[in-house]
Amino acid sequence: MENKYQKRKDSGYSDYSRENSIDNREYKRESKYSEEEYIFGVRAVIEAIKANRVLNKIFIQKGLNKDLFLELKEALKGESHQLQFVPIEKLDAITENNHQGVIALVSPIEYYKIEEVVEELIEEGKKPFVLALDRITDVRNFGAIARTAECEGVDAILIPSKGSAHVTSDAIKTSAGALNRIKVCKTNSLKDSLYYIQQCGLRIVACTEKSKIPLFETNLRGSVAVIMGSEKDGITSDLINLADISCRIPMRGEIASLNVSVAAGMVLYEKLRQELH
Repeated sequence: MENKYQKRKDSGYSDYSRENSIDNREYKRESKYSEEEYIFGVRAVIEAIKANRVLNKIFIQKGLNKDLFLELKEALKGESHQLQFVPIEKLDAITENNHQGVIALVSPIEYYKIEEVVEELIEEGKKPFVLALDRITDVRNFGAIARTAECEGVDAILIPSKGSAHVTSDAIKTSAGALNRIKVCKTNSLKDSLYYIQQCGLRIVACTEKSKIPLFETNLRGSVAVIMGSEKDGITSDLINLADISCRIPMRGEIASLNVSVAAGMVLYEKLRQELH
């Protein structure tokens, strides 16, 4: 009986070894995208780009047919979509349909520009409260942070275009819908965007264990942008250097490490507590 790997081979694709089929099963286990979250096929993706659909990422098969790749490349001119070149197994794990070597992940929300959001808030006479997430990659942590951020009065969440969790259906579910109510802003340079809003009058506060200043001794009132870093290695040094002040969450336990969504909740609550007193 002819299997799908033989069909691939007859269609011009290289044969698969037992090792590759095992790799494919690994991709299958990792794939969590629903059909509403992606568009497949070169033409469909090109039309989505032309229609200015909000795309989180575009997966492109390594060694994609030259003519198809050139057509896609032409459509991507002047665009800033995040591209990732992957083996065909990755694409097959997302959909069994004829993807032609291209799949785009569709964002369920619209992204904003932090500069425009902050300027609008200032014009309205408000004191902007921004939460910047430096390389938070876990989707559920991101969703949990967004939920707390909405509850504690954050106006916008700022994330880098690359190296950060995207807004997916999982993130929205974990956020209890908060990601539909709070503005999420993407930037190609977290440092440049933070510098800009700093010039607009926001104080930049970096929450890092390297600081000697306890959180409860830090003035969080007024216009503020709080930076939370990745659980792996915290906030990057250039962002810490940019910050007006840094602070740490006091801890007594031997582990001395908090989940980033829990840490964010503590910082955001402290900001609200200070505003209410």
